[in-house]
Amino acid sequence: MTSFAYTSGPARVVFGPGVLDRLPEEVRRLGRSRALVVSGAGTAGAAAQAAANLGPLLAGHFAGAAMHTPVDVTAEALELVRSLDADCLVSVGGGSATGLGKALSVRTGLPQIAVPSTYAGSEVTPVLGETDGTGKTTRSAPEILPETVLYDVRLTLGLPVPLSVTSGVNAMAHAVEALYSPDANPATGALARRAITLLAGALPGIVADPGDVDARSDALTGAWLAGICLGTVRMGPHHKLCHMLGGSYGLPHAPTHTVMLPQVMAHQAAKAPEAMRVVAEALKVRDAPSGLYDLITSWGGPTSLRELGLTAGELDDAARRVDIDGVRALLGVAYQGTRPPGPAAVPDFSALTGQVLASFAGAPDPRVRALVTDLVKVLHDYTNRNDLTQQEWEYAVDFLTRTGQLCSPTRQEFVLLSDTLGVSSMVDLLSNSRTPQTTPSAVLGPFYVPGPPPEPPGADIAGGLPGTPLWADVLITDVAGGPVAGAVVDVWQSNDDGFYDVQLPEQAGPVLRARFTSDDDGRVRFWSILPSEYPIPDDGPVGQMLAATGRHQYRAPHLHFMISAPGYRRLVTQLFVAGGAYLDSDTVFGVKDELIVDFAPGAGTPPDGRAVEQWHQVSYTFRIAEEKP
Repeated sequence: MTSFAYTSGPARVVFGPGVLDRLPEEVRRLGRSRALVVSGAGTAGAAAQAAANLGPLLAGHFAGAAMHTPVDVTAEALELVRSLDADCLVSVGGGSATGLGKALSVRTGLPQIAVPSTYAGSEVTPVLGETDGTGKTTRSAPEILPETVLYDVRLTLGLPVPLSVTSGVNAMAHAVEALYSPDANPATGALARRAITLLAGALPGIVADPGDVDARSDALTGAWLAGICLGTVRMGPHHKLCHMLGGSYGLPHAPTHTVMLPQVMAHQAAKAPEAMRVVAEALKVRDAPSGLYDLITSWGGPTSLRELGLTAGELDDAARRVDIDGVRALLGVAYQGTRPPGPAAVPDFSALTGQVLASFAGAPDPRVRALVTDLVKVLHDYTNRNDLTQQEWEYAVDFLTRTGQLCSPTRQEFVLLSDTLGVSSMVDLLSNSRTPQTTPSAVLGPFYVPGPPPEPPGADIAGGLPGTPLWADVLITDVAGGPVAGAVVDVWQSNDDGFYDVQLPEQAGPVLRARFTSDDDGRVRFWSILPSEYPIPDDGPVGQMLAATGRHQYRAPHLHFMISAPGYRRLVTQLFVAGGAYLDSDTVFGVKDELIVDFAPGAGTPPDGRAVEQWHQVSYTFRIAEEKP
């Protein structure tokens, strides 16, 4: 059992295109009337728009925010806050503007509204990092968290592609480290996974089309979620290294995160294998560190500290500034930009996938088009993610070919494959679980034969085969409990050895299968034999698959029913013997608790006065639903 503590900040988030227009409303919501706009040199347009929107609520504008929040810049801005008698702070821009807003807020107690224009994520964290002549100091406190965040995707449309990439990877770093933080918890883990998925999906779109509003929106959402991760767990070696490199050597913040993230992930991979698995899955790569490095390269991002301005002579000094095992070697590969060890990069297959999807774009039936195109996406992604070899794919084709060749009127190997992969039960749940007042359905199975022989009430369908006699007495009713007369009820089961009649070449005709019709009271009665557990056929491809994966091939003992009546939905289901074997591991995943019933030993005189010493009986009421028009 995992133990954890989770604390979330109370910040208000307003997200959507055009929300910057609501800035005056948010200032008034805080009960303020004199807002100071804080920004850096790179966001003059957005800051000017914010100032214009504020109108009479604008107290002034400080445009000198700088990277890593130098304390002397904060002191200069603080003088302006006091001279203008500002009662509210509005930071517009990236992490530098947000950081200055936090530094001013924590010194004055003034509320802060953050309006990010990058993917920094700092706006939703209670963390402040400041630099002076000695380096960078980071602290965390609830009062540092901005009171309100306005995410306006329009402000990110002008963000240059190189900065979009590094800012996006910077946000991704918050989520990655949250997955293996000492404070990791289910909530943060779910946010981190979603953040990485959104950012990894958005950045290629932004690189291809910087004006792609949907991609920009996904990136901003991912940055927000990643920022929450940063604000709720302790960060580890990655952030420790990046803060040191930025604060001590003046390296640019987001590009430094971009260079270091794959290298630190490789450094941490052995200690956090599950986190790396989650990241690889979210990135859709086979190996998280090397896969992310390849993605950054494809997006045109930086990969070495050398290109950011660090010199080789500074590596030893930098290594002495942080207490991390193997830090000198880690900084060395980051300085050179060496690709982390891992599988070779897979060629970009998105163009091929796009061509295939486009070929189905003209399908006249929308449902057919949706099903086929989604199947293509899943298959292409599966092929890439697992790096399928030609030999593996040829084996898969041969496996499916042999599966089809085994199908006949008396054997359905494809149904068996669907059953053992759980697909049949999945479709069954989707198709038949929306009427909870009816009897649960179950899989049809591969041994149903249409048109079983009709039998009169009380008939014995065992045909003289050995087994413990079973008397079945079932009712067919509607959902209100009223009897359904004239319902056609097909029943079938295996023999005492676990074989259906169609599997027995010596069997001359149908046995242990029949068709009954319910009487005026909705009742169906018949004799059979007590069902036994049995193995599904293991002499074909499905049996080979089960053997190769270490799975057993047994089904829990059951009796099949198919019930049809005019005006009602057909019900395909099974009754399972309570206490029978394999109820908790049925190989086709067909058991449902509501269908496990007591096949009790019979007592007294057997029905119809049959002369048997030992027999069992089962009683059950099947509820079927009316067919909706």
